[in-house]
Amino acid sequence: MNAVLSPAPRRPIRELPDELVSQIAAGEVVERPASVVRELVDNALDAGAAQVTVRLLAGGVRLISVEDDGAGIAREELSIALRRHATSKIASLADLESVATMGFRGEALAAISSVSELTLLSRPAGQASAFALDGRTGELRPAARGTGTTVEVKELFYSTPARRKFLKSDATELAHCVEAVRRHALARPDAGFAIWHEGKLVEQWRAATREQRLADVLGSELIEQGVAVDYSAGPIRITGRAGIPDLSRSRADQQFSYVNGRYVRDKVVTHAARSAYEDVLHGHRQPVYALYVEIDPARVDVNVHPTKIEVRFRDSREVHQAVRHAVENALAAPRAAAAGGAQAPLSTELPEANRPAERASWAQPAMNFVAEAGNRVSDLSALWQPSNNAARPELNPVRAEPVEAPSTSSGRTEQVWPLGRAIAQLQGIYILAENQQGLVIVDMHAAHERIVYERLKLQMDSASAISSQPLLIPATFAATPQEVATAEAAGETLAALGMEITPFSPKTLAVRAVPTSLAHGDAVELARSVLAELAQHDASTVIQRAQNELLGTMACHGAVRANRKLTLEEMNALLRQMEETERSDQCNHGRPTWRQLTVRELDALFMRGR
Repeated sequence: MNAVLSPAPRRPIRELPDELVSQIAAGEVVERPASVVRELVDNALDAGAAQVTVRLLAGGVRLISVEDDGAGIAREELSIALRRHATSKIASLADLESVATMGFRGEALAAISSVSELTLLSRPAGQASAFALDGRTGELRPAARGTGTTVEVKELFYSTPARRKFLKSDATELAHCVEAVRRHALARPDAGFAIWHEGKLVEQWRAATREQRLADVLGSELIEQGVAVDYSAGPIRITGRAGIPDLSRSRADQQFSYVNGRYVRDKVVTHAARSAYEDVLHGHRQPVYALYVEIDPARVDVNVHPTKIEVRFRDSREVHQAVRHAVENALAAPRAAAAGGAQAPLSTELPEANRPAERASWAQPAMNFVAEAGNRVSDLSALWQPSNNAARPELNPVRAEPVEAPSTSSGRTEQVWPLGRAIAQLQGIYILAENQQGLVIVDMHAAHERIVYERLKLQMDSASAISSQPLLIPATFAATPQEVATAEAAGETLAALGMEITPFSPKTLAVRAVPTSLAHGDAVELARSVLAELAQHDASTVIQRAQNELLGTMACHGAVRANRKLTLEEMNALLRQMEETERSDQCNHGRPTWRQLTVRELDALFMRGR
């Protein structure tokens, strides 16, 4: 039998004791030892520290000590520092609306002190000696230390033992503490960080450049298999490093995004970065990146959550577009072109049709996406033969030009191509080419599929607007209040995307027109997706994904098939196209299109030199 809960007797309204208020607030700020580490390192960096040392015992439960060489706290301000809502970071609403420091709420020290035994030891420059403040008794006594601050936190949650039961093992809590410092280290390469646990050095990162810090913290693979990101759009600048698809992982544990130096977990930035990989990442793999968003502090609200790990942008679509374009542009460059300068000269005796001045035209195949969406591009020779009827559109920002090699003994200057010179076809599937590094193996269908796909996207993008096709019978569906509001507020945006969605009744929407290229799809599902995307991000991403799926299918059918015998001229033409085509390192499904086997790797296979 279920017991019936009787209503609790009414209690009078009264103010809570200060200690209980502090412990309630601590529940929001201090979740585990890593929360304390994050807050204290924030304060150290705000104080101008060039070196931060974290010492831990029992994963931070028994002791967390954070030492810095920053500006320090004056003796008369030490007791004030432990009061709730006491801070030197802001003094007015205007300061709050344009916060430029890591901390600003004035809650961390008071919250930590309420659930631990805290000692604050500090000495500013010019003060004769340091002073230590006992957080429990308020006792202030002289102490010895150089300029800077040390915060010692002992026996975390001793006053709230129930909270301790929710903590994990010491090893797990230590891992979270190390992760908290790693996030700071990636944001501040100019500062040094050291982590000690049980008297042993766990991690240490010395002051360095951003590239070196990324390599030190995340591993050299991100530098070796990553691309630099540097993009500006109006008031926003995006910098950092994005791993190539080959560096992807099964988990999203190597994704770091920062806004004005603050580590954040923001849906806008995460969604934008992931969408930039849609065309090149295979399956459900997760990309690796470290992105730094610089924006006017007045255009972002960091006062969203006590942990300060969430932010709210004034114009989230603007940020979404900037991040997406930044990563897309960085990934677009064919990586084969980057290696061109390191290669020795190969013979340039290529067939006439493959010389630079006469390379294949981008005008074929001409395709009408409105009336002939089902056309197939299947004639390989038509793709590669020069055409006098149309100009070739440029693919920015990368063009793989031949590298001018040193003159030979005969005095002739030769040209080199990044993917080398075709020498054979293997099993009707792979092209084998020779370059200075050794052997290049190309999946000819995957490579040609990407070339055709990028060409089709370029042709579609060149259209002035997305054409729209009215539906003979409008598709209606039951809509949520948010969907109705979005449809009414974004009518112009929907029209630009080739869609018409209007209210049919107070709780029903009608889809009256869809993009011509998507006329055979599910109009209701498309409308729901666009409205959901438009409510948070930019709806054009949904349309673009749907279009790209269609173009990808067409490109797959139009690409050269396996077991088709190619001449050396055709193989070399395909290599030259790959060197100039954006994202040509992956096929439309995210799989690699070519691999390099160096001479050293080939020598190892045959044990040469042993």
